[in-house]
Amino acid sequence: MPLITLQSVDFSVGGPLLLENVDLAIDPGERIALIGRNGAGKSTLLKLLSGDLRPDDGEVRVEGGRRIARLEQEVPQDAGGSVFDVVAGGLGELGTLLADYHHLIHAEHIDTDALAAVQTRIEAAHGWALDRRVLETLERLQLDGDADFGALSGGMKRRVLLARALVSQPDLLLLDEPTNHLDIAAIDWLEGFLKQWSGALVFITHDRRFLRALATRIVEIDRGQVTSWPGDWDNYLRRKEERLNAEAQENARFDKLLAQEEVWIRQGIKARRTRDEGRVRRLQAMRSERAGRRGQAGNVRMATAQAGESGKKVIEARGVSFGHGDGDLVHEFSTTILRGDRIGLVGPNGSGKTTLLKLLLGELQPRSGEMKRGTQLQVAYFDQYRATLREDWNAIENVAEGRESVTVGGRPKHVIGYLQDFLFTPERARAPITRLSGGERNRLLLAKLFAQPSNLLVMDEPTNDLDVETLELLEELLADYPGTLLLVSHDRDFLDNVVTSTLAMEGGGRVGEYVGGYSDWLRQRPSPAATVTAAAPKPQAAQATPSAGAPTPPAKAKLSYKDARELEQLPARIDALEAQVAAFTARMAEAGYYQRDVAAITADNAALAAAQAELDAAYSRWGELEAG
Repeated sequence: MPLITLQSVDFSVGGPLLLENVDLAIDPGERIALIGRNGAGKSTLLKLLSGDLRPDDGEVRVEGGRRIARLEQEVPQDAGGSVFDVVAGGLGELGTLLADYHHLIHAEHIDTDALAAVQTRIEAAHGWALDRRVLETLERLQLDGDADFGALSGGMKRRVLLARALVSQPDLLLLDEPTNHLDIAAIDWLEGFLKQWSGALVFITHDRRFLRALATRIVEIDRGQVTSWPGDWDNYLRRKEERLNAEAQENARFDKLLAQEEVWIRQGIKARRTRDEGRVRRLQAMRSERAGRRGQAGNVRMATAQAGESGKKVIEARGVSFGHGDGDLVHEFSTTILRGDRIGLVGPNGSGKTTLLKLLLGELQPRSGEMKRGTQLQVAYFDQYRATLREDWNAIENVAEGRESVTVGGRPKHVIGYLQDFLFTPERARAPITRLSGGERNRLLLAKLFAQPSNLLVMDEPTNDLDVETLELLEELLADYPGTLLLVSHDRDFLDNVVTSTLAMEGGGRVGEYVGGYSDWLRQRPSPAATVTAAAPKPQAAQATPSAGAPTPPAKAKLSYKDARELEQLPARIDALEAQVAAFTARMAEAGYYQRDVAAITADNAALAAAQAELDAAYSRWGELEAG
């Protein structure tokens, strides 16, 4: 039985419905990735699931006794006190009593009367089991309950808020951009934790690797419609392309028929004869249907305002050290950055990535060593805190700064037209930026950045709050950028797709330099287990091999009769499964499919998921048997 069911749900914030006729059921143990363009209604849907919003129409049914917890995208302004206080706050009034008890027993002078009163109220509410639960949750998430919440890093605050959500032992956990402001190590930890968590999960994320690792179903919001795609992210991409092609063909067929009917109605009096009134009514209905069709949201169109070439040598560091007090954030660092290099900076939060950027740009002076910058540099800087946006200006003023046009690609363009390339309507472009969402602010900062002529582009966490389509377009632009790029990011796929070399903050002020992106760095970096490996007994020397140090490949084993027979039958089995999956996909692409009964849609989704899983297993088995 589903934990929660949405049936015929509508929700509007003015204008077209943000969510229209939504049918959705979430089962125990599912891990659902909620995707869609910025502003499509993803966070709104989470709030409807959590009960923080009520639908304009339709019904949200929660199975009796089921608990739901939501981790918001931003840290709440009122969150404060110790880590124990914040986590216990997830238990409501009883959690507040437990926090009071812990403050009293840790006070320098214990108020015995107050302590007795709190103990009595906790006992009356049978709350000691919940006290143990708070302590177990803190231990499980490796948190210090006595630490001051306000003094923690952004990543640790997110971990504390996750503990606050988990302490109520929810059956359904809702996460809105959980990886924002986390470093790579924290993202890896969260990924592993959620894989082991037994409850149902609905999450929003722009991190494609995180999404691939966790999602067992994709739910997409597109033009007010909510569509369920069983299986993982790669399966969604395949099925989505098929669905869009089918939709385009259906729209083209409909538009051709409508055009024919419009020609017919203009033929004159014949169209108004009694026997043709039904056809006239059908034409009016077609006109209404065409007028109500919502086209796909456009893609961001990005181009950079290019400056002249910089010198061939952009930045050279020789023995550079920088730090405060006894320790160095950067110690004896040397590198040469040439024109056209695309360099990624990785490392834990607080390890010195932004400090290293400022040293490279000359905003900080090294304590020792030498830093040289090349000639004719024009720098454009994307700041992760969006500090370069003026809060008292609207989007037009932030980008144009008093001008009516900007020059992009060597051609002038009116600022409103330029902002429309970044999906800002004229009304939105004139609105105060205090009313913009996180994704809109990021797009605005990109618009401002790319309107500046540059040959050295510096980007500090540019991927936060961007939807996947915009991320992929940004990757393409950066891959073609003719200047030099310095990029700080915790998005592993983004780093792999953009950078050509990596600077890694490795602790103790050491900065390692590696060829390639994040995955290449993982393969090349010093292993923490290296000392253990070195201490292990060495294997005996191998016999003569074709090349020094290369083991002889094992001989390919001959297949048994049973395996050979299975290999012979697999192609036909795969063909049959592919036809079955295609039939389900075609049915789901039919107009009006999602107006059917929720139980029938759920059964189809389950059958499609089973067929896809069987197909994947067949392909995997085919590969195993082919390899011998």
